Amino acid sequence: MQIDATVLSGLEKLSRLQIDSDKQKNMIDQLSEIVTYVENLSELDTDHLDAAFSTLTGGTPLRQDDSRSDPSIPEAILKYAPESADDFFVVPAIID
Repeated sequence: MQIDATVLSGLEKLSRLQIDSDKQKNMIDQLSEIVTYVENLSELDTDHLDAAFSTLTGGTPLRQDDSRSDPSIPEAILKYAPESADDFFVVPAIID
């Protein structure tokens, strides 16, 4: 996949970010490097690996899953959102 100005413009729209015009070339180069790296990973032969393969002995360590209810958390997060309603982010529709 080739990253160009059109793809970057689409990513800006989807992420609701705006990249300065003087930084767009650098961003395109960085994203192209990332895509190339990921494409290189697809060349690895992983057919013989178990889907649950882990480098940790005994599996992934777990932590206690404690629920917390603090009304200030959504308020603190959503104050940076361009638009929100009822403790949710409001985003543009991506499916017609």
